[in-house]
Amino acid sequence: MATLQNAFQIVLMFFVLVSIHEWGHFYFAKRAGILVREFAIGFGPKLLSFKKGETRYTLRLLPIGGFVRMAGEDPEIVQINPGQRIAVQLQGNQVTHLYLNEFEQRSDAVEGVVEKIDLEKNLYVVLDIDGETVRYSVHPQAMMVSKDKETQIAPWDRQFGSKTVGQRALSIFAGPLMNFLLAFVLFVTVVFMAGVPDKVKILDTVAGSPAQKAGLQAGDLILNVNGVPIGADRNKLTNLIKDSVNKPMIWIIERNKEQMRKEVTPAEDQGSGRIGVTLTAETRPASFVEGLTNGWTSMTSATMSILDSFGKLVTLQFKMDDLGGPVRIVEFTSEQASAGWAQYIFWSGLLSLYLGIFNLLPFPALDGSRLLFLLLEALRGKPVDPSRESMVHFVGFAMLMLLMIAVTYNDILRLIKG
Repeated sequence: MATLQNAFQIVLMFFVLVSIHEWGHFYFAKRAGILVREFAIGFGPKLLSFKKGETRYTLRLLPIGGFVRMAGEDPEIVQINPGQRIAVQLQGNQVTHLYLNEFEQRSDAVEGVVEKIDLEKNLYVVLDIDGETVRYSVHPQAMMVSKDKETQIAPWDRQFGSKTVGQRALSIFAGPLMNFLLAFVLFVTVVFMAGVPDKVKILDTVAGSPAQKAGLQAGDLILNVNGVPIGADRNKLTNLIKDSVNKPMIWIIERNKEQMRKEVTPAEDQGSGRIGVTLTAETRPASFVEGLTNGWTSMTSATMSILDSFGKLVTLQFKMDDLGGPVRIVEFTSEQASAGWAQYIFWSGLLSLYLGIFNLLPFPALDGSRLLFLLLEALRGKPVDPSRESMVHFVGFAMLMLLMIAVTYNDILRLIKG
């Protein structure tokens, strides 16, 4: 049962982290008026697919990310050229469907040879129908049909490239932004679940240690040492102990809601004082403000750690065994799920933060690289050649896939070797 629950939590975490990221792209693209053709979770073959409105939603086999396919970002698969025979279905004098084949099955359509066609700006098609030239306007949401595959046309004002640099940048940045917002919400949630440190508590004492000889017990709350209030600051207590080798210390503790006075003399251990206790924190429920501030503190601390790890990657200060891929992430997520909901939610927040920061790196195929190209466009006053940009992203994506294969192989070897 625990294994099934862990598996569910792993799938749930992946689905939420990727979905919230892609939803950011999707929402702001739709707000800008961009036609979103597909909202996909995963890569590779489709496992589940359905269409709602203008967008097809798909769940794909490989759980290594997701994507939002916007009109105009990639060359459209279906094209119609002059001289091509097609059939059109009309509503009034406006084309709603353009059929590219299987004309014999289109009994309600008008068949002809294309003389002129514009499906981006002026939206019209001129057909030669049995020697007669006829011009039809095309509906801005008309469908091109090839066999059983339908593709909605994308007028220029519905394409990604038609929007301002700001609108496009927001559509791209919104993915990582959603991950940052989710991470913050999850870190705040953990604070409310776990509470905030209120007092330092003794978790355990070592047999025969100065602490045990002084009568300290597991569960004691440490209020004051040598007249210094301790509060929730374990470092303050540790430093006082280290500086008091062989010197009696007066401790005020709380046990069963009763205050007691204890005299503790730290023993010398490698030049500093030790009393032989394991310390933990006594927590209390967090206020609303504390939840926000402590959650923000957790997020900023985690951000610095992630940036530090990326810095080590750039400066090659790492070993291959330091890198982990999907296998290690699944393995560690299972461990965190087994440790309880608070630990699992904290880990999910950490991964969401990592995903947001990673995607903003200026590496080809990542959101950061696409934002960099938009910055260049803003500075130059004209876009970079789309074919060159596509090639850069293609090479970057291939490199990321090779890295993914390498770290996954390393994870598998590590599991085999134990």
